[in-house]
Amino acid sequence: MYTHSNHIPQPPHSAGLDYKGLRPRIDPSQVPSPIEAIERDRHAWETKFYMTLPGAHAPLCTSDFVAVDQGNSSPKFVRVSTWSMPNSYRLVSESHIPISAAFQPFADLDYREEPVPLVDLGSTGPARCASCRAYINPWCTWIAGGVRWKCNLCSHETEVSSEYFCNLDADHLRLDHLQRPELNKGTVDFVVSSATEYWAQNPPPHIAQPYASVEGPPKGPRQPGPLEYVFAFDVSNEAIASGFLQTACDTLKTILYGIVDADGTVVESPKFPPTSSLAVVTFDRSLHFYDFASEMTQMLVVGDLDEVFVPSLDLFVNPIERRAVVESLLDSIPTRFTDAVITDSALGSAVRGGLAALAGRGGHLVVFQATLPNIGAGALPIAPPSEHTMYDTDKEKVLHSPRDPTWISMGEECAEEGVAVSMFLAPNKFMDTASVCTIPNQTGGEVFWHPRFIPARDASIVQGQLSRLVSRMQGYNCSARVRCSNGLQVKNHLGLFTQPGPHELTFANLSSDNSFSVELEHRGTLSTRAYAYLQCAVLYTSVDGQRRVRVINLALNVVELAGSVFQFADLETVVCHLAKEAMSSMSQSRSLIIREELTEKCANLLLGYRKQCASSTRPSQLIIPEAFRALPAYTLALQKTKPLKARQVSSDVRNYHIHRILGMSPRTMMSYLYPRMLALHDLDDRIALPQLVTNEDGTTTERILMPECMRDSYFQMESGGLYLIDNEEMLIFWIGTGTSPQLLSDLFGVDDIHAIDAQMHTLPVLDTTLSKQVHNILAHRTAQRGRPTKMYIARQNMDGSEVEYSDMLVEDVNNGAMSYLDYLAVLHTQISNVLKNGGTIGGGGASIRSSPW
Repeated sequence: MYTHSNHIPQPPHSAGLDYKGLRPRIDPSQVPSPIEAIERDRHAWETKFYMTLPGAHAPLCTSDFVAVDQGNSSPKFVRVSTWSMPNSYRLVSESHIPISAAFQPFADLDYREEPVPLVDLGSTGPARCASCRAYINPWCTWIAGGVRWKCNLCSHETEVSSEYFCNLDADHLRLDHLQRPELNKGTVDFVVSSATEYWAQNPPPHIAQPYASVEGPPKGPRQPGPLEYVFAFDVSNEAIASGFLQTACDTLKTILYGIVDADGTVVESPKFPPTSSLAVVTFDRSLHFYDFASEMTQMLVVGDLDEVFVPSLDLFVNPIERRAVVESLLDSIPTRFTDAVITDSALGSAVRGGLAALAGRGGHLVVFQATLPNIGAGALPIAPPSEHTMYDTDKEKVLHSPRDPTWISMGEECAEEGVAVSMFLAPNKFMDTASVCTIPNQTGGEVFWHPRFIPARDASIVQGQLSRLVSRMQGYNCSARVRCSNGLQVKNHLGLFTQPGPHELTFANLSSDNSFSVELEHRGTLSTRAYAYLQCAVLYTSVDGQRRVRVINLALNVVELAGSVFQFADLETVVCHLAKEAMSSMSQSRSLIIREELTEKCANLLLGYRKQCASSTRPSQLIIPEAFRALPAYTLALQKTKPLKARQVSSDVRNYHIHRILGMSPRTMMSYLYPRMLALHDLDDRIALPQLVTNEDGTTTERILMPECMRDSYFQMESGGLYLIDNEEMLIFWIGTGTSPQLLSDLFGVDDIHAIDAQMHTLPVLDTTLSKQVHNILAHRTAQRGRPTKMYIARQNMDGSEVEYSDMLVEDVNNGAMSYLDYLAVLHTQISNVLKNGGTIGGGGASIRSSPW
């Protein structure tokens, strides 16, 4: 049911929009739930295996499933907006489903799945089509007794090299078919270290080179080598006073060497890759490089911030071999700069310093920054823009572009050198993330946001984030290209990268947490008697220095009926594409226009289904296709995100979240838009505790089954309840004023709501069933995303964090937008008007922009 017998009225601080005009009759109890399909799918795939051959519905990305690669890539690596490809542009335009694919090339696999096979074909490299340059894959066919192979993408026939030749059997398959992973697996890694044509290329020298190293600019192909890191610390007064510098140094030391108890017990194991080396840079109004050539680390100061010069060849060191020297330096940095009270910060010049150190090899620059960069390259004006006057005007888009074009130039320089820049930002006031985040946006780096830094709350989160940053599956010096069948072409790319050409993407770093989206369009009519194919090839250097190509292949059924397109549609890919498309247009359009366009796209898609698949129903009925039952809820939730919400949000926060959404994987996106909410007071005694589960193959394993989530609305809650909500950025425990003392005692160790510490950032570990259950749930969530999130306490009508909690309840009236029920009424009205009066949504006689709301 939509309402609860003892539901909580919505707090007055949840400001939103009410529906105006005549309200269509929509039964609240029949409103589609975004949670039902997620929970049904999760239970269905807990004990089953997903076989990847074409023609089946893929599990939802929110489910923990095991995929068996049968020649098609796992949905963890690629998802498409419909698993049945429309055969023509006309069918696409009538259905209004954007034909898109979301690629996550280095996605983490389940421990029960086979690892991606690694194939080394020697100095010749993998076989490739002589026409379109696609890679050999399971969907190619062999002809002329195995002398030639026919490309599944372009149908060109290519000669087989003598080294790769093999005779065919009676089924026209190679005799060595089963021994060749590239011929029977949808995802495969080819080793290409010995083929120089696959090496990264050093950029040509520029006329004005704003950075330089002792060796001078290298030329030609770049020999693959292990990933190298530069850690750059802001040592201005702001970083020291907040404790951020101390936390950053302590965190790096833990990542490098772990933590061992006095009795020798390993508390925290090292996470830094054993093959990698590092350099350390500190900066305020000058840059400080550290030379590790001798036992006494020498600090080399560079005062020229406009043309940065790296003064030594001995900046990089293996942290294990020189542990004493590195530990001593990290221990001394927090106190070394306390006497000089310097408020200036030369972040732009520090980026160019790290770039100069890594030039000619690529790598990862990790920056810890606590204040606005106001000196050196890309120095920004201290006075923030008057955001309140720009909000909801045409000037608003200026807030999503860098205030100094130097930041764009620096991002391009880093991208072409293969240097990714990730940033830990801990500002106490305006930071200008529109400028600062430009470099991570262009290089595939990541941004971690810790405003008003408090060590007790944030230090463990920074450690978890840095640990994930250096230990996850990743590649550097990457370039990616998506190829598709004759009759299709890639129209647009969305994500965190630079695009040197119309079809090539450059990522200085691409990790298991990052995804990008492509939009496809028809160039002709596809045959329904053949498959449509996609192939994504990512050329990268692994952390240990091996040059590889990861190839992801997908074959899709082709259909000519709209019903088949909708039947096999994938909501998550559509939502992911719409979200990234909206974020990429923030610097060109007002947020109001983007919100209206999202509503139009949602209404058009539902209208397309009505016209093509349910035309016989009455116009007064709200008909939503099964695959898109939750689309209105997610479209509304997207409009309520920090970048798009119809209330003033600081540009710093908006731009951080724009960066996050552009790089998000589909799984993270769905939980970010519609937060996962649990009623902890209703947990079954067996849930979230270890128990034996029988798998599809008859084997039994001990697993912890997670509880079902509930809908995000106050109308689903009760005053005596205890709730947990998690949106991937933070998790909040909401405690009702009527919560029983026993529940409070079992989870928090106190039996009075007023005795709960509102500043608590970790749950106490208690010997109670509820405490064990909640700790298991939190551990499962942390394992899923690979890093912890911040925790807050929200006691009903007592704590300020309840405002953030209320904003996460996206089905309610909040965030300057209407409730889910009212939003459905708006969509229903628009669709009914078009069905009764003709015209189109967004134009003609039924424009959504003239709607009563």
